[in-house]
Amino acid sequence: MTEYLPEGGLTARRRNAEFFSSEFLLHEAFSKGEILEAKAKICDSSHNLIVDLGVMRGIIPREEGALGIKEGLVRDIAIISRVNRPVCFIITGFEKDKNGKTVAVLSREKAQRRCMEEYVSTLKTGDIVDARVTHLENFGAFADIGCGIVALMPIDAISVSRIEHPRERLAPGMNIKAVIKSIENGRISLSHKELLGTWQENAEKFTVGETVSGIIRSVESYGAFVELTPNLAGLAESKEGVKAGQQASVYIKSIIPEKMKIKLIIIDTFDYNYNPLKPEYYIESGHIDRFVYSPENCEKLIETKF
Repeated sequence: MTEYLPEGGLTARRRNAEFFSSEFLLHEAFSKGEILEAKAKICDSSHNLIVDLGVMRGIIPREEGALGIKEGLVRDIAIISRVNRPVCFIITGFEKDKNGKTVAVLSREKAQRRCMEEYVSTLKTGDIVDARVTHLENFGAFADIGCGIVALMPIDAISVSRIEHPRERLAPGMNIKAVIKSIENGRISLSHKELLGTWQENAEKFTVGETVSGIIRSVESYGAFVELTPNLAGLAESKEGVKAGQQASVYIKSIIPEKMKIKLIIIDTFDYNYNPLKPEYYIESGHIDRFVYSPENCEKLIETKF
């Protein structure tokens, strides 16, 4: 069975690279209908993508550049933005250019259509998938879940601890795991926070009496909320000069699972520039029907049902 990966995932595979070592093997890939991947070098004035296939050039005609282009459902930016990035495709034929050189005619649209039919259409809510972040907006992150097919991860689904912008957690090109949150009218929505651990799992990383690092997420009249991990925050006593977005050194005063509370004391704060690291996952594959964030003995139940 074909493994459908986000674009960029096939590039390092030996089998993929071998096809670009000779014209004979490219013809073999054509006859077998193999999905291949290579870097798009140029988008010409007609919005055709020129792809480097090693032993020859390949061309993805504009109408074959992305699923939905023919129907006008997708804008040309979906093609233009692939320059200098990997693109997946199927070889649909060969032709001679004006200099008599052989050029491979490619289709990204057909690769994506096959991915939709054989993989994406089989996904169910609660399935955990590989994804690659493509771009970020104020309201969420877009991620490729296979062959350049993109789904939205709303900002409130990225982590339990609230953030102002997805760039605080993610970066374009980052490989992540995601959960299928919803499928409506062919549109897929993703979630992420359920894979980052429960309150208890995150709290077990810390001990009362420790001084640890955190990020000031908000400052209220009664104290400051400090993020200790993407899925865990505590409340610190008020301190003059503290601002949201700062990094902080905090003393852990108490951990109270039954109230889902961590009490902190701010020792010091520093200005902080976000540098997203690869997320640490507690679940990386399979399927989940229900995620319970709150501890068993907690007065409040926080859960996600898929």
